[in-house]
Amino acid sequence: MEWLIEQAGLQHIYKKVKDRQRLNREDGVTLYQSNHLLALGFLANLVQERLNDNKVYYVYNQHINYSNICINGCLFCAFSKKKGSPLAYEMGLDDIAQRVKDKVNEPIREIHIVGGINPDLPLSYYVSMLKTIKQIRPNVHLKAFTPVEIAHIAKMSKISVEKTLMILKEAGLNSLPGGGAEVFSPRVRKALCPKKLSSQGWLAVTRCAHNLGIPTNATMLYGHIETYEERVDHLLSLRKVQDETGGFLCFIPLPFHPHNTKLSHLKEPTGMDALKNLAISRLLLDNIPHIKAYWVGLTPKLAQIGLSFGADDLDGTIIEEKITHTAGAKSPYGLSKDELIRFIKDAGRIPVERDALYHEV
Repeated sequence: MEWLIEQAGLQHIYKKVKDRQRLNREDGVTLYQSNHLLALGFLANLVQERLNDNKVYYVYNQHINYSNICINGCLFCAFSKKKGSPLAYEMGLDDIAQRVKDKVNEPIREIHIVGGINPDLPLSYYVSMLKTIKQIRPNVHLKAFTPVEIAHIAKMSKISVEKTLMILKEAGLNSLPGGGAEVFSPRVRKALCPKKLSSQGWLAVTRCAHNLGIPTNATMLYGHIETYEERVDHLLSLRKVQDETGGFLCFIPLPFHPHNTKLSHLKEPTGMDALKNLAISRLLLDNIPHIKAYWVGLTPKLAQIGLSFGADDLDGTIIEEKITHTAGAKSPYGLSKDELIRFIKDAGRIPVERDALYHEV
């Protein structure tokens, strides 16, 4: 395949990858500027197989989006609603408990919990939520509340982020999802989500969680107004934190879905852009062990192709996801374990069921 690399003009990056040398910012921009998709996939696959052999992971999981009431008003979000909107909702603890009980006979290993930045929910609500779920499913892994939600809960409670995380951990919190990172560029955040927690704030909450022994994921929302350089800077910021803490489990590049948002005039990212982001993420994030092809955002078929472009994780069954679907995602609302296994096997990979911490089960 060296002829492919030569044709793409990526020999210097190929040499670095073969020699296990870290790529720099200039390399990242060069990769984004390249339209030689197969060459990018070849490079990313070298790294992916070096890290994870031929394995692709999946998890049996459930999503709970407890409220769509949000004060941030991000232009790229179709999920959030203002308080008082006829479409706004807020789940009571009994409702959340019932959602968990409804699936209690299924082998769910992880419950993923996120919601809007709700101005009325006290810390006790989140604590009771975690405790209630743990009472019903004591062994389930609770991956709950993005860094944006954590910072908001701390501010509302007038206590530190560290104290907030300690209280939630005591109540049953096991890890944080990676949402709310969007793109770290101050220019982009000022234009699209000026009320949201800053990039430095997001990174600070993440560092704090890692230092308390709470692992997290990380994301990047791409395909709206950001530049290639801003994407690279985002990835390198995550790499720097991972050098310091080692607390990131997985990185998930999320394609922007414009439908039903205030950016509906924009076109959604192409399949080529999605595969390029997976590949470049795998190449730049040399210290984050897993790259996820999030089938909800990509569609299962494109996520399956992504398994040849650096991704080693398909996420999971994802029962009842709402956020991406509200923005027009065309993927199903859930996949069965058998369907996930088939997608992985048909891609020529070995399916491995995991828990939330990537232990094989």
